Amino acid sequence: MSSKKRSKLYTATVATSVLAASALVITPAQAESISFKDVTSSNSHVEAITNLANKGLIKGFTDGTYKPGKALTRGQAAVIFAKALNLDTKNVNDPGFKDVPKTHDYYGAIAALAQANIINGYEDDTFKMNKTITRGQLAKFIAVGLDIKASNNENLPFTDVEGNAYVKALYDHDITKGTSNTKFSPNAPVTRGQAATFIYKALQTKENVDVNTFDLTIMHSNDTHGRVEMAPKRATAVKEVRAKNPNALLLDAGDVNTGTLYYNEFKGQADLAFLNYMNYDAMTFGNHEFDAGSTPVGHQALVDFIKDSNFPFVSSNVDFSKDTKFTGLFSDLISSDPANGKIYSGIVKEINGEKVGIFGLTTEETKAISSPGSIAFENYIEEAEKAVKAFEGLGVDKIIALSHLGYDDSAAVDNDLTLAQTVEGIDVIVGGHTHTQLTEPVAVTKNTKGDAKETTLIVQAYQYSDYLGTLDVSFDENGVVVAYDGELLKLADYADDVKALELLKPYKEKVDAVQNNLIDATTSEALVNPRISDEGNTSGVSVRKNETALGNLITDGMLIKAKKYTDKEVIMAFTNGGGIRAAIDQGPITVGEVITVLPFGNTIALMDVTGKELKAAFEISVGKYPEENGGFLHVAGAKVEFDSSKPAGSRVVNISYKDASGNYVNLEDSKTYTVATNAFTAKGGDGYDVLGTAYKEGRVTDLGLSDWENLAEHLTSIGSINPTTEGRIVDIATK
Repeated sequence: MSSKKRSKLYTATVATSVLAASALVITPAQAESISFKDVTSSNSHVEAITNLANKGLIKGFTDGTYKPGKALTRGQAAVIFAKALNLDTKNVNDPGFKDVPKTHDYYGAIAALAQANIINGYEDDTFKMNKTITRGQLAKFIAVGLDIKASNNENLPFTDVEGNAYVKALYDHDITKGTSNTKFSPNAPVTRGQAATFIYKALQTKENVDVNTFDLTIMHSNDTHGRVEMAPKRATAVKEVRAKNPNALLLDAGDVNTGTLYYNEFKGQADLAFLNYMNYDAMTFGNHEFDAGSTPVGHQALVDFIKDSNFPFVSSNVDFSKDTKFTGLFSDLISSDPANGKIYSGIVKEINGEKVGIFGLTTEETKAISSPGSIAFENYIEEAEKAVKAFEGLGVDKIIALSHLGYDDSAAVDNDLTLAQTVEGIDVIVGGHTHTQLTEPVAVTKNTKGDAKETTLIVQAYQYSDYLGTLDVSFDENGVVVAYDGELLKLADYADDVKALELLKPYKEKVDAVQNNLIDATTSEALVNPRISDEGNTSGVSVRKNETALGNLITDGMLIKAKKYTDKEVIMAFTNGGGIRAAIDQGPITVGEVITVLPFGNTIALMDVTGKELKAAFEISVGKYPEENGGFLHVAGAKVEFDSSKPAGSRVVNISYKDASGNYVNLEDSKTYTVATNAFTAKGGDGYDVLGTAYKEGRVTDLGLSDWENLAEHLTSIGSINPTTEGRIVDIATK
């Protein structure tokens, strides 16, 4: 990781494993307390052997000897090193080595080191615990486990380990020397005496680090939206970070759900397989986790997702109590012993003897932009303050907010910047929702009590599993952030994890089978789905503020379908731009492309609304123009004219629709009309309270027809698509 921001607060040299190592400080008095009859004062390894034996890291034989010249096995080395790092050897995941039975004395140590990504096995899924460990293998054990890095860019003098970062790290700190001036002999066996000196010197190196700081590494993801095919690369990046920092936290800030065929086919279970595989520590809920609330089965898929997880969820401002599907899953408490597959207000993780608190927040906008049903969302500031107070009551002074509020989203509702500026005691905000690419942490420093200042770090890792976010943060003895460094690891640059690829295979085969089916329609040019932020978009056109050919095709299909399901005259159809999520490439169109355009599983609904209510809705649609607005309405069967030079709320100049004769007729405020839209918008999504009122009053009929299937049917009915816009939505101020 780069160190470009390491000295932002003050210079500190730190490593994740400091506390584990510092617990093994050896005093001269201790060094005199144990001796072995075959390890005399003239033995070059006497100091190391005596010190490590006194700390209980190594043992002699029943005859009072140590046998320093006897070769050390890989299994014996694992036991010594697991003790040196204070690893938990009881609560471990099975590493899957077929030659290490769970009943073996070495199993716990080997599993703990494998879980921490300090060791690995052979290609045949064995560990070979009885095989002699080599100098090269032990060098890796030590460098990775104790996070020892090279101190300069000079070349090694050894010709047989050129470019070996592990040997270089140990050589730079005088932990090891070569077997000659030019040879390290990485494949030579290591004796018990040599191993003792290796490890003892390494621990002494760590004792020189400033032990008054606690150092934490956080890996984070957000808004992955069903991009399961990137998971094997993310798994590789995670393993590499853990190899350097075995106790690093791995957190997700929500919106795993919706966006690709993987979600449509597996309802989050494909994503979950990889979250479990990567050993995530905690996740909070994004707004899209609640998208299925309006379906006949409600949030059952989310419940299954939670129950099947190998980690807990944190959620401080979401009230699940009125949805019986969550009964028994949710606890409105801070837990120091959280169970997997449960939801807590917050959890306490113990890392290297230090307590770290993690709590979750989800944007209150979820009730408007998703389908949470009876699930309620509470004020984020109030709930964050409660969480911090609860952590402090437990003696926790290092606190992380796992947030799906958005970095700089509407301050009138909630966002991370306001959270950092308002609530005392939060050290790190791991964020999501706005898909913000924070290439380095943002430090918000504010006055707290008196002249004291407090720093809160905000991080967010963009979207779609393009990056894995990393943050190294150091705390002083009072839990105050004193140093930090962070970056986004570009996952496209990583190789796929082999085991993760195998895990992906059955999911991908099913998705490919569906995705590659053609729908018997071809487009003469790409059906684009522009956003202002798109690279190369110089036109200023966006699906969230302008008419597009794709939006026209979607709404045309909705209008045609809706007319078949009622005897009433359906005058128009409209859909929100925020629900149109992807483009369609030029050429033959596949099922996968259509689903990716409309991934949210929406259905078509009929509404009876007045002309006045429709005008109010379109005022909301163009109210933020020229800014992007997920609620911007694409329309079929009608023309909307507005004047962006006028204040929001009074911009609509005229709305007209085609009558039975094909002539455009202006809306009348007092007249009631039947229109078609998607069920999400009909229920008031994206802030359309005026439509939500009609829904509550029983003026909406959900036809239960899939929006993406309807689009596929409509495109097929046309066959040859020639994309066009028709002036359906016009800003007269720019005419």
